[in-house]
Amino acid sequence: MSVLIAAAALPCGLLIGLLLGALGGGGSVLAVPVLVYVLGQSPHEATAGALVVVTVGAVTGLLCHARAGRVRWAAGVTFGALGTAGSYLGSRWSAAVPPAVLMAAFAGLMLVVAALLLLRGRSERRAARSPRPSRSARLRTPRPDHPDRAHPPHPALRSGRVAVTASAVGLLTGFFGVGGGFVVVPALTLVLGLEMPVAIGTSLLVILLNSLTALATRAGTGHLDWPLLAGFAACAALGSHLGNRLTTRLPAQVLTTAFATLVTLLALATAAAAVPRLWPP
Repeated sequence: MSVLIAAAALPCGLLIGLLLGALGGGGSVLAVPVLVYVLGQSPHEATAGALVVVTVGAVTGLLCHARAGRVRWAAGVTFGALGTAGSYLGSRWSAAVPPAVLMAAFAGLMLVVAALLLLRGRSERRAARSPRPSRSARLRTPRPDHPDRAHPPHPALRSGRVAVTASAVGLLTGFFGVGGGFVVVPALTLVLGLEMPVAIGTSLLVILLNSLTALATRAGTGHLDWPLLAGFAACAALGSHLGNRLTTRLPAQVLTTAFATLVTLLALATAAAAVPRLWPP
């Protein structure tokens, strides 16, 4: 690893970790294009290397949330175990896809992430503008935290939703090398009815299990630049710690909108570079 590449890797890892810590899920989606277009790795090497960064970030965050009691271990292990098959298949499928197709698909994924982040920022702005009822009114008016708690679905339907959602998350992790937190957190909230702080903590356990499965599947299939990835992951872990502090200084909707804009621009740049290669001259 050259000094020039190391100098580029460290601030990029710090930025990704900063976004992860400030916004939760979604920051790791930047790892693959950074590894490809800034650090010169092939798409297949980048999707495998990104899993290392995701795994380190998941372990770091999981320890913090576990100490605070925000991890539901049984739910996380179950959700993660159901996603291992999808993670395995996604890793195998990714290895067989041409690099240009992989990066074009990744550009589409980033646009989906950006749209989800914009919707999240929109809901945060609505929540900030809506007047909060008084404490006495909240006590007098019982309100379920989630519609499923008021009208719980049939157990078989709920189990099917959990299995399908977990498999889809595992497929994303294996194929693209992303943590999938932008999918896991809403899934744990909507499907299992977990409160948001607990869903965020539990999602890191799901991400860790899926990432380890994908890494084991890819073991021996390609070369990984471990010194580069170690420095990249260490900076991401440091950035994640700093990002947690940033959330107390800036409004959440400002951070979310800014990150969505960055992901959109990066998605368009990735598509502009990858799509023309789908039809070689």
